[in-house]
Amino acid sequence: MADTEEYTPPKVWTWNKPSGGRFANINRPVSGATHEKELPVGKHPLQLYSQGTPNGVKVTVLLEELLAAGHKGAEYDAWLIRINEGDQFGSGFVAINPNSKIPALMDRSGPKPVRVFETASILMHLAEKFGAFLPTEPAARAECLSWLFWQMGSTPYVGGGFGHFYAYAPVKIEYAIDRFAMETKRLLDVLDKQLGESEWVAGREYTIADIACWPWYGGLVKFNQYGAAEFLAVHEYKNIVRWADQIWARPAVKRGRMVNRTQGDPSEQLWERHDASDFDTKTQDKVGAKG
Repeated sequence: MADTEEYTPPKVWTWNKPSGGRFANINRPVSGATHEKELPVGKHPLQLYSQGTPNGVKVTVLLEELLAAGHKGAEYDAWLIRINEGDQFGSGFVAINPNSKIPALMDRSGPKPVRVFETASILMHLAEKFGAFLPTEPAARAECLSWLFWQMGSTPYVGGGFGHFYAYAPVKIEYAIDRFAMETKRLLDVLDKQLGESEWVAGREYTIADIACWPWYGGLVKFNQYGAAEFLAVHEYKNIVRWADQIWARPAVKRGRMVNRTQGDPSEQLWERHDASDFDTKTQDKVGAKG
């Protein structure tokens, strides 16, 4: 490891300089709203406020899968929250998610609106609401939820750890990249071995465990997330590659990945979704939204 000037932490940390990096303008050590902004409400009972990051994709994929399975009550409006512009710190969004992270869901199907935040919570809420993609047999349900929360626990290492230091940090720190690359490869190995024993993450059924894991681990092996496919040698994880391809072949997954997406090929972006017809006539074309 190259020699670097040793950093001695102060006795008490204070926020007195920008952190640098791609997300420096929205990172801060306090919570709460920074400005007043009400959220729009569409015509459907389910109102989603999100952006097409891996965490956002989890929810839109599930919603599209529910609709494909015939659950008409899963119709939804998906509103774009531009996290790089700080939309998640508006008062309306903070009222739904005090943690100011996308996605956030308002379920207005009952007599009183219900707010749901954190992706595992949203996936469970929807799966239980419609009785789909979550097994009811106790052992199968426990297996599914174990892998769902495994993914939730692994995300900080993959995204906030490896992804941040490898792709977004203003300075490349060998120790940090090595530390999180090692953990990311360990997690890939965990998932690859599991998928070597079963078709889907939690067993014989396609569940919310697959839907939660796919945007992150499928993103690494299939879409070169963080530009790190070669660095992590993701082609070595043959079972994950097979599984990622199998999920990507599902039409609902292709639709879900488009929703609230603002990067990549314009043909794969749908900034807002209010009706199934929006996939044919893009909402960004309708409203003339800025890029």
